[in-house]
Amino acid sequence: MTDATAPKKHLAPLPKLALDLGPLLLFFFANSYGGIYFATGAFMVATVITLGLSYYLIRRFPVMPIVTAVIVMVFGALTLWLHNDTFIKLKPTIIYVMFAIVLLAGLATGRPLFQMVLDGAIHLKEEGWKKLTLNWSLFFLVMAAVNEFVWRSFTTDQWVAFKTFGFLPLTLVFALSQAPIMAKYAIKDPDAKN
Repeated sequence: MTDATAPKKHLAPLPKLALDLGPLLLFFFANSYGGIYFATGAFMVATVITLGLSYYLIRRFPVMPIVTAVIVMVFGALTLWLHNDTFIKLKPTIIYVMFAIVLLAGLATGRPLFQMVLDGAIHLKEEGWKKLTLNWSLFFLVMAAVNEFVWRSFTTDQWVAFKTFGFLPLTLVFALSQAPIMAKYAIKDPDAKN
């Protein structure tokens, strides 16, 4: 089997969770230790390290972590260069809105792109992908609005705490609420036709 036809490697759930949560937890603790600018720098470094670890483990860069890393680098650099924490606070809003727009555009053009977001972790019938894509795009828009409300209404430390310990539970609860759709439209044999 050549590399071109080899199946894609995927991260196991626990290492994936560790790579997703590591930079976020470091951001929280770095903020407690040295403030938002120190935390922003630490977050940027941790994001690059986790991207490298991800590549080392699966020999490719998944699309979503690359997009997220680019936005972290751009908004983190602006935060540090201009010494203005508004940029790092806007980063989640930008990411959520961008994800929602891309997913909705995919739906409008008949390509439910959420399948790419999950990077082959599950296999669903086309109708299931459409429903999940719509639900997640709406969820991302709500999360963008929540981020805007929190960073504009609370202190920086409160926003950092909510970003770390609020967004994640909300996302997990929403993801669990989508389990019935995934179960209903699951494809047992990924090679089977939709």
